[in-house]
Amino acid sequence: MKKRVYRGWFSLIALVLVLAGCSGGASPNDSGAEGGSASTGGETETVPISVFVNTDGNIDYKTNLFTKVLEKKANVKLQFTEVPYDGAAEKRQISLASGDYPDLYMLIPWVDKFSQSDLVKFGQQGVILPLNDLIDQYAPNIKKALDDHPDYKAMSIAPDGNIYGLTMLNECFHCSYPNKMWVNTSWLKKLNLEVPKTTEDFKKVLEAFKTKDPNGNGKADEVPLSGSIENFGVHILPFLMNGFIYDDDKYYLTVNGDKVDIAANKPEWKEGLAYARSLYAEGLIDPGAFTQNADAFKLIGNNTATELLGAGASMHPAIFTDTGEGNKYSSHYDAIPPLQGPHAAYATFNYPVDPGATFVLTNKASKEVQIAAIKMLDYIYTEEGQLLGNYGEEGKDWVKPKDGDVPLNEKAKPIFKTLEQPAGSEPRNSAWGATAQYNHTREFRDGWIQETDIYKNSGYERRLQEATYLYENKQPKEVYPNWSVWIDPAAADEQSMLQQNIKDYVDQNALQFVTGAKNLDKDWDAYVKGLDALNLKRYLEIMQQAYDTTKKAE
Repeated sequence: MKKRVYRGWFSLIALVLVLAGCSGGASPNDSGAEGGSASTGGETETVPISVFVNTDGNIDYKTNLFTKVLEKKANVKLQFTEVPYDGAAEKRQISLASGDYPDLYMLIPWVDKFSQSDLVKFGQQGVILPLNDLIDQYAPNIKKALDDHPDYKAMSIAPDGNIYGLTMLNECFHCSYPNKMWVNTSWLKKLNLEVPKTTEDFKKVLEAFKTKDPNGNGKADEVPLSGSIENFGVHILPFLMNGFIYDDDKYYLTVNGDKVDIAANKPEWKEGLAYARSLYAEGLIDPGAFTQNADAFKLIGNNTATELLGAGASMHPAIFTDTGEGNKYSSHYDAIPPLQGPHAAYATFNYPVDPGATFVLTNKASKEVQIAAIKMLDYIYTEEGQLLGNYGEEGKDWVKPKDGDVPLNEKAKPIFKTLEQPAGSEPRNSAWGATAQYNHTREFRDGWIQETDIYKNSGYERRLQEATYLYENKQPKEVYPNWSVWIDPAAADEQSMLQQNIKDYVDQNALQFVTGAKNLDKDWDAYVKGLDALNLKRYLEIMQQAYDTTKKAE
């Protein structure tokens, strides 16, 4: 697959810091939208649309300012079914099973979304409506987003050629390289150590963190390296393994000359496990990294008594230490480049958009509702719609650039600057946030104005951008595009079962090899045979077919 570079930011609620996105203002009387208006023209009848949304309790959709803007511009009346984050997926599934479902679902992808298999199943049943013709006729901004972003388009088109739903476009640069390593550079300076460049350099740094008392309290309480078990770059093995063989931190697939294979049974994988085992055996890896959640990880990074953490694996440092104003340790951590190992110095790449759909129209929607809904989304896909929908009111939540403002990419056109609200202030209820469906292109993200001091809260996204430059383009020439392939529906159930079984087996055995529960010299061959016994050959055939189909469609 062709390499593509994506820049921007990513937003995760609770566990991941909300990160970010010049045109029109917030007045409901404004009428235009770039590339085509969502207005229904001379029609005077307001179109009612029932819409299912996720809520964390901080938005009152009925009275929200953006709701009023959207209803005015699209000539609609939105009737909300608000579902809390907790249990959102189950409630959506119940609504579909009961037949009591809305015209439209507008979801938040890290809370709930329709999977690819959901889309195919409900699409073929006629419960979900194809969007192809609606987009072609009424949605020039959506069409442009699809045509301009091949991966986004590929993940949106089902094997039968239909677009059964749309997910958010979020060209988040720092999310594209999630498996970063953040090292305590204040400790490096104190111990007169250089930034590690190789796997062996890194081991020596961790040894120094463990034995030379960098926190100065006279105790051997330092935690040289830690991480956690979630899916936002916090696994420690991928960063280590990438010095030996490419680790995608998902399904361990590789591509070489368009041939799909798996990394986890190769001699280089064994070498990578041996390296990680050597770190663990010397007490350089926190055992909790394989069992703890992000909250426990952050207790280490934020320890109030004394600084404990030498290095943390994560997409960004706010996962393991406070980064707000007045933080104690945040500025001590800087990303280091991928380590040069015996065979490689790769960085794990992932297109920062997950497949599936967050905008889905159902067969409850009349033709009139279908047209109004797609026009409404098309307005949201404009720059104006993104600013108002995601951020809120101009002058109070964000402002246009002024002379001297520096965008995230200093070569980009500055577009907007978000305004920080006073600490402890009530939510303004002026935007929908992620419910408004991102159309965050690289250009939009690069135009976000940030402070030049990367250790200030208002310069945090620039800090992540600069850190990610260390990883940019260091993935292999060919990467398996997990994000854009569609599995043949006839093989979908088989593929799902095989993939889960194989992933679980690889993960469990990697942990056992690293911790010493299994011996790499004695147990490796049995491990490889066990992988074959899980029908690895058939799994790779299915994944090869999906890859080949995607390649042909490019």
